[in-house]
Amino acid sequence: MPNTFPKLHNAAWPGVVGKGSPDAEPFIVLDTMLKLTAAAEVNGVKFDGVDLFLFDPHVSIDSTDDDLKRLADKVRAHKLVIGSVVAPVWPPTGGGAAMGSDADRKQFVEQVKKGCRIAKKLREIGIRPYGVVRIDSAGGTGDWLKDPEGNQQKIAATFREACDVAADHGERLAAEGEICWGGMHSWKRMVQLLELTDRPGTLGFQADMAHTLLYTLGYNAPEDRILPENGDWSDPAKLDSALATLTAALRPWTIDFHIAQNDATVKGSGSHDKTGRHCLPNDPNGKLKIAHHAGYWMRDSYGNLTKKFQHVCWDGCMFPNDVMMKPQTWNDILAAMIAVRAAHGWNE
Repeated sequence: MPNTFPKLHNAAWPGVVGKGSPDAEPFIVLDTMLKLTAAAEVNGVKFDGVDLFLFDPHVSIDSTDDDLKRLADKVRAHKLVIGSVVAPVWPPTGGGAAMGSDADRKQFVEQVKKGCRIAKKLREIGIRPYGVVRIDSAGGTGDWLKDPEGNQQKIAATFREACDVAADHGERLAAEGEICWGGMHSWKRMVQLLELTDRPGTLGFQADMAHTLLYTLGYNAPEDRILPENGDWSDPAKLDSALATLTAALRPWTIDFHIAQNDATVKGSGSHDKTGRHCLPNDPNGKLKIAHHAGYWMRDSYGNLTKKFQHVCWDGCMFPNDVMMKPQTWNDILAAMIAVRAAHGWNE
C-alpha cells in the first residue's frame, strides 16, 4: 500500500506574496488557489489540504467566527483541509519587528495572538486537524547587525511572549528559517535563537528546502558558510555533506516542513532582500534532488523516520501568475511531493 502520511498540502500564499502592488502582478484570489489545488491529480492521488496566510485578500486576521465557518465550508467543499497558518507579524501587515521598539514588539505579539485565535477556531470547527502557526523575526539583517547580541536577546524575549500566547491557545509556533530575517539569517544564529527562547514545547523550526539550501552557502552570513565559495555543483557528495551538517543542527527543532526547489541564487528587495528563489520541481537549474534531500529533514542521522509533522507543504512563493494558472504546474509539484512521501512517508 502507498504511504498515506505525511499529508500533502499546497500553500495558498503564493497568490498574495509579492503581488497586488501597483508595479506587481495582481493577486490570485483564494477561491482560485483552492480550485487549482483541488484540480491537481497524479495517478489518482490529490492534494490533501492547503496552508494559509492570515491576511487580506485571502483570510483577514480580524476574521469573525462566522467568517471562519464560511472559510471552513469553502475549503471543505474542495475536499481539502487546512494545516499551518502564517501570522502577519510584519510592519506592513499590522505587526512589528520582534527586535524593534516596545510598540513594535507589542504589535508582533498581538498579531500572533490573533493568528492563534484563528488557528484554534479552525481546529474547533474541524477543518484543521494539524499544523502550526508560522512566524519570523519581522526585521531585516541590516538593523539586526547594529547590535547582534542585543537584538538576538530582544527577539528571543519577544518570541517567549508569543509562546505564552500560543500555549494559551493550544498552538505551536514555527520560526521560518529564511536568510532575509535578522537573527534567523544564519543556521547557527537560528539555532542560537531557538535555544535562547528556550520553549521547545511551543517554538520550533520551519524548514523550507529552498531557503535552507542558502544557509549552506552563507548568504547574509558568510562566516557560517558550509559549502565552499564558488563550489563545484557537479560533486553531489559535497551538497549531501553540507545538508547533513545543517540538518543535524536544525532537525531536532523542526516541526513544519516545506518541500521546494532552489537554483542556489537569491532575489528580492526591501524587507525580503536576498531570499530564496523557489523554482519549479523540474527546473534544469535546480540544485536539489527533492526526494533524496527531503530525507535529510524527515529522517534522523541513522535513517529512521522522525514522523515529526503530519503534513508537508509546497511553497511556490513568487512564481509568476501565468505559471501558477497552468494545471500542469500543480501536477508536476504534486508528483514531486508524492515521490517524497513514497521515499520517507508512513502509514498509520
